[in-house]
Amino acid sequence: MTIRFLLRALLSTLGTLIALTTLPAAAQPATPMRLPDTIEQRAAACIACHGREGSSSNAGYFPRLAGKPEGYLFNQLRSFRDGRRFNGHMVYMVQHLSDAYLLELARYFAELDLPYAKPVPSDASPEVLREGERLVRQGDPQRDLPACASCHGNALTGVQPAIPGLLGLPRLYVASQLGDWLTDSRHALPPDCMAEIGRKLTTADINAVASWLSAQPVPADAKAVAALPHPLPRPCSAMP
Repeated sequence: MTIRFLLRALLSTLGTLIALTTLPAAAQPATPMRLPDTIEQRAAACIACHGREGSSSNAGYFPRLAGKPEGYLFNQLRSFRDGRRFNGHMVYMVQHLSDAYLLELARYFAELDLPYAKPVPSDASPEVLREGERLVRQGDPQRDLPACASCHGNALTGVQPAIPGLLGLPRLYVASQLGDWLTDSRHALPPDCMAEIGRKLTTADINAVASWLSAQPVPADAKAVAALPHPLPRPCSAMP
């Protein structure tokens, strides 16, 4: 009985091995998928928050990346990595990336030319919107507060190589970033002109500016202009 039992066990084991080695290809363990090492694939992680190809809507929080000046995007990525800007998700994403890698990402998004979403109608009062437009277009000379347009361009679409556009951004995002300048929670590479300007803002200023900017349509040509036709106002005169 013992010999028969052992023979049966051996035959059963051999049958199992033969069956395994003759399985069709579809039943074999799959080869691990290898993703292509392209800049599009590397940038895919950014799209999860910033929208398709970095072209987010203006109804949420995350800012648009597509079409922003390359120098601006590069500086912001470095600021997250080097501790001048604070966002847990962004710090995690870039903390181990080199300048060369960050520059490649910045160039990729800067070269994208994608349509902007239509602005979301503002629920701010007409008085708040008028004050926001005044600060954006004229500033407040009595407080030595320059107009946003004096640095970001008359069309508010930004200035090369490193000043961003202000249109097509969510109101919440604009308000939060201006609030960070006000509370000294955000910093830039020197000369940090927005740090000086931000300290002069009030919460009412921030609400007015963010409400007006987020409600404006983006012009057909939304690219940052090559250079300003006049010197930057103090304290931005040293801005590269």
